[in-house]
Amino acid sequence: MTALLSVRNIETWYGPVNAIRGISLEVRPGRIVAVLGANGAGKTTLLNTIAGVIDPAKGSIEFEGRRIDGRDADAVARAGVVLVPEGRQVFTFLSVLENLRMGAFARRRDPEAKRDIERVFEWFPRLRERQGQAAGLLSGGEQQMVAIGRAFMGRPRLLLLDEPSLGLSPLFTKEIFAIVQRIRSETNTAVLVVEQNAAIALATADDGYIVELGRIVAADSCARLRERDDVRDFYLGGAGGHAAPGAAQAARPQRRGASWR
Repeated sequence: MTALLSVRNIETWYGPVNAIRGISLEVRPGRIVAVLGANGAGKTTLLNTIAGVIDPAKGSIEFEGRRIDGRDADAVARAGVVLVPEGRQVFTFLSVLENLRMGAFARRRDPEAKRDIERVFEWFPRLRERQGQAAGLLSGGEQQMVAIGRAFMGRPRLLLLDEPSLGLSPLFTKEIFAIVQRIRSETNTAVLVVEQNAAIALATADDGYIVELGRIVAADSCARLRERDDVRDFYLGGAGGHAAPGAAQAARPQRRGASWR
């Protein structure tokens, strides 16, 4: 199957810091792909580079067979790649409905936009109840729903999710990932998700990559990654697989590359 997104040997720098060091990955149509790694591994930088927020110093990024590296973030979004940033970044003083409409700004004359708002409300009934409320007054989980709904309003073919469970309760985390699966199944939208909660990410996604110090050190189907001893030990809390989110990751930088290949 032809890849929807192809990232080839990209390098990204923050001043003198080489944050991404020759990463390559693929996302196929209709797939959910998880990127795991410790804090500071380069995961958010990877998403920001794909989304056009940061320009790569080297390498190429192709979406639907066309180069998108070097293009502005708004052009990348119009091409069909939409980012839900870490921390949600909703427009706090705008209502829930106004936030959703902002997501459809580029297609404001599209009559289908109103139907898409209804679809978002079907996925997130709480947002229908709170559509007139300022987004800044919502809980963290509800704001994440707004952020995902707003991104969907741009009609992405690839949705980039940066730490969607950050700061959320286990109940909200489970709900968010269930909706991500529903969006994929109902719209065939592919998803590339960066996530610290490895257990739910590996249970939800089809394919996975593990990033360490700006490099990919493991790549496989999530089913196979879950069976690996090193992944269970450092991401799933050993054979039982019950580590608290972030607990295994804190120890992760001590484990170096060769043991992950």
